[in-house]
Amino acid sequence: MKIYITRHGETEWNKLGKMQGWKDSNLTIKGIEDAKKLGKSLAHIEFDKIYCSPLRRAIDTANYIKGDRNTEIIITESLKEMGFGLWEGMEYSKISESYPTQHFNFWNKPHLYEPIDGESFDVLFDRVQKVLNNIINYSNYGDNILIVTHAVVIKAIYAIIRNHSLENFWSPPFIHGTCLTILEIKDNEIQISLEADISHLE
Repeated sequence: MKIYITRHGETEWNKLGKMQGWKDSNLTIKGIEDAKKLGKSLAHIEFDKIYCSPLRRAIDTANYIKGDRNTEIIITESLKEMGFGLWEGMEYSKISESYPTQHFNFWNKPHLYEPIDGESFDVLFDRVQKVLNNIINYSNYGDNILIVTHAVVIKAIYAIIRNHSLENFWSPPFIHGTCLTILEIKDNEIQISLEADISHLE
């Protein structure tokens, strides 16, 4: 079984430097074009299932990748981005000014991060672990699965598979818009065979 995982394309809030979790903004022209490029690079893959975050930026990305395939897009609540509470829609500079300690902790010491009306890393890890298990358990040997989700969710998948401590959550690779990660599952073992690849954008 192979699981292809990507992040949504660039959005208006990404471009404006605004924190974006459960709230949404539209894909930019670049975000749309990048999603189409990834779709073109994956045109030879027959996806048995497509799982997608319920957020519009991910759904739009999934549709551009899907193209003319008949595969159903399965909207999956647990694949939505981490919730950032009061930080949603705020510019990063404003967050740093207003909440300097927790903003620093989030990016530099995630094990010390305490959300402000948002989601904790423990809650995030729990739902990502469960949804990953469910996707694997409800798939068949030899299936090709596509997951369209968000940067922090993808970083959580990396940490879970590699059993990384939360202190190392932000270690490379960086999760660019529409970057591609491939997991291969064999004999109940998960291997990462491709990491955050952006060669389709070159």
